[in-house]
Amino acid sequence: MAEVRVGMVGYKFMGKAHSHAYHDLPLFFPNVARPVKQAICGRDANALEAARHQFGWNSSETDWRRLIERDDIDVIDINAPSNAHKEIVLAAAASGKHVFCEKPLALTLADAKEMLTAVQIAGVVHMVGFNYRFAPAVQLAKSIIASGRLGRIYHFRGVFLQDWIVDPSFPLVWRLQKDIAGSGSHGDLGAHVIDMARFLVGEFAEVIGMSETFVKERPLATEMTGLSGAGSSSAEMGAVTVDDATAFLARFQNGALGTIESTRFAPGHRCTNSFEVNGSLGSVRFDFERMNELEVYFRTDDEDVQGFRRVLATDQAHAYMDAWWPPGHTIGYEHTFIHEVVELMNAIEQGRQPIPNFVDGVKCQQVLDCVDQSIRQRAWIAVPEL
Repeated sequence: MAEVRVGMVGYKFMGKAHSHAYHDLPLFFPNVARPVKQAICGRDANALEAARHQFGWNSSETDWRRLIERDDIDVIDINAPSNAHKEIVLAAAASGKHVFCEKPLALTLADAKEMLTAVQIAGVVHMVGFNYRFAPAVQLAKSIIASGRLGRIYHFRGVFLQDWIVDPSFPLVWRLQKDIAGSGSHGDLGAHVIDMARFLVGEFAEVIGMSETFVKERPLATEMTGLSGAGSSSAEMGAVTVDDATAFLARFQNGALGTIESTRFAPGHRCTNSFEVNGSLGSVRFDFERMNELEVYFRTDDEDVQGFRRVLATDQAHAYMDAWWPPGHTIGYEHTFIHEVVELMNAIEQGRQPIPNFVDGVKCQQVLDCVDQSIRQRAWIAVPEL
């Protein structure tokens, strides 16, 4: 199979997830173009070298500009903090490199649109990292809805609940700073729920929301890794400049109603990314903490056996599962990234755009922006057509 040489910017939480995906893909999907871990990039030379060795990359760069200039790189993978996305994407597109960028695509809607225009003008392949779409159970939900088996869709309700910053002494990591992250739970967690809603139900028509920052100040961070960090030993504090929780109502273009909530202040919820879709003929519901299962209900079942049934989406009939284990042998979080990269590699080899791509990233950013507007104005905001 063809090889696709990857240069990756970022080496922490998402860097590890992406590295694992590039490593395992050839083992289980031998008929897909093979990603080559050509170069990894980060600013801290010592930490970068440790990551390069641990994750199995061929080389490293401490300046992303040099990474993009290299002629032995085909695709630039960006999983650095959100404030770095735009500049790297624009430079990569100008150099004719394909781009795989984590969500949210940018700090603002205007920046996201500029990034989309750049990759479209350059004619490069572009993908945005909405990995949860790639759980086989979610793919099954999509198939059931698209086939009409739920009938007319009435409701989408989705939540992404975490609890990792409930302790007010947790330090001020970059995800809590607007100039770096863009937003808090809204853009980090809510973006995934918005994308899931678009994927399953369709485009948003209008939204109205509310948000809150429960802890206004936190100790300055001395270390940050993924979703963890260490605080300063001094009493010096810094302002939290993003939301801790956001919730909003929505109407979809097809007439369905939606409720979406994201928070990092839900004790006991480590990663409750769940949704339920109700239609005239039935319902589906999913919780990522039980990611191999989809609960399905059909009104057409005989009355004496009606009720939600648990479908274990591990048979070969389910998306991607023919590459993995015998039925009933489950897969995990990391497999969503492998499936995501399968789509990216196939798109590059086939000369098409992967799904989801920067169009999806911009549409998600558009909804995020409209919710923010509604919070400021305390009013319903129409979501314009892209």
